[in-house]
Amino acid sequence: MSSVKRIAKNTGILFVSNIISKLFGFVYTIYMARYLGAQGFGILSFALAFTGMFGVLADMGLQPLTVREVARNTELSGKYLGNIAAIKSILGIITFVLIVLTINLMNYPAETVYVVYLIAFSVLINSFNGMFYSIYQGHEKMEYVGIGNIINSSLMFVGVFIAIYLGFNVEGFAYIYLISGIGVLLYNLIISTWKFVKPKIEIDLKFWKELLKEAWPFALIGFFVIIYFRIDSIMLSYMKGNEVVGYYSASYRLIDALSSLVPSIIYSVMFPVMSKYLNSINDLKKVWIKAFNLSFIVGITTSIFVVVFAKYIILIVYGYGYLPSVMVLQILIWAFFIICVSSITSGLLNATNKQRLVTFGAGAGAIINVILNIILIPKYSMEGAAIATVITEILMFVLYIYSACKFLKINKSEILSLFIFSKKDLYIIKELLKGKK
Repeated sequence: MSSVKRIAKNTGILFVSNIISKLFGFVYTIYMARYLGAQGFGILSFALAFTGMFGVLADMGLQPLTVREVARNTELSGKYLGNIAAIKSILGIITFVLIVLTINLMNYPAETVYVVYLIAFSVLINSFNGMFYSIYQGHEKMEYVGIGNIINSSLMFVGVFIAIYLGFNVEGFAYIYLISGIGVLLYNLIISTWKFVKPKIEIDLKFWKELLKEAWPFALIGFFVIIYFRIDSIMLSYMKGNEVVGYYSASYRLIDALSSLVPSIIYSVMFPVMSKYLNSINDLKKVWIKAFNLSFIVGITTSIFVVVFAKYIILIVYGYGYLPSVMVLQILIWAFFIICVSSITSGLLNATNKQRLVTFGAGAGAIINVILNIILIPKYSMEGAAIATVITEILMFVLYIYSACKFLKINKSEILSLFIFSKKDLYIIKELLKGKK
């Protein structure tokens, strides 16, 4: 199958599976937020943000590294899977111990601590699920990633409604995340054995050293990304309480769903493709420009719509109890717009072995985000956290786009073309990739 057909197939599969899984996620999040209220929803959101920061340690950047290397040589699938499984087992234990120690030093109520424990287990399990997904992505078999996402969202969907029917508290909802992760892990074990490679633990210490040496920039990127995406919820919880986190998270979940649906799909499909174009700069430039301006058009159109209809969106989705979330949504939607164009740009840099540059940008952004949150949250509460997120995204994008244009030797006319998209561009992409095996 030619690359253009594979890209079309993978894009279609991920798009459909993401629509299905995000639709399920959208519905169960609505009912969960309405049922738990801002306080309970805030506790759960805090637990997800808190454990997510430590979850980066459980992966150490191994997932994106595996995608890149397996895409270049699929025969390495077994070696990567076996050794990474062993590494993740060790990292998982270390991560959980750190979570337990840290949350108990923060003087949170017993209910919040217990929810954090449960979510921590689910994060570690999903780290292994990500390991399998990286193999599927490297083989450009996105259908198995899509099925896994649908299984997870379906289990969450059913679990949430059962929990509501049985009158569960916030701890019961935390169990749903854990059970769903286990269900997806069983699916991945079956698919990997059947279609790819039988999972088995391998210990090659020399290979481990090489892996971690190459993966650490991805790990730092992941850590910095988590900081500027999750530190706001943690700081809001500590400074303003979990009810404010609930309001903030209501809007944030909508942005997160949009980000997973559009830029995430484009990145997942184009990253392995751009990795293959490493030695063909002109072709790489053309593919990236068209992917960029498509992301721009989708991002700006969606953002304007959400700003205009934010109040109605919040009322329809969450009800009158979440009206304080309206302003946050109107601010955060611009972070989504920047993410649309930034993700494909950072993907280009990662695909061309410039992940250290992305790491630097993410690190600088994370530091700036923390500083902005410290300044803005005490005075402007959740609106301040939203502003800090948008500013951080803008600053990181400026660095990435400058570096990308410099690497690809983009001229002034080509810079203007980044912000224009037409039907003709689809034909250009098709002709460019036709015959590329």
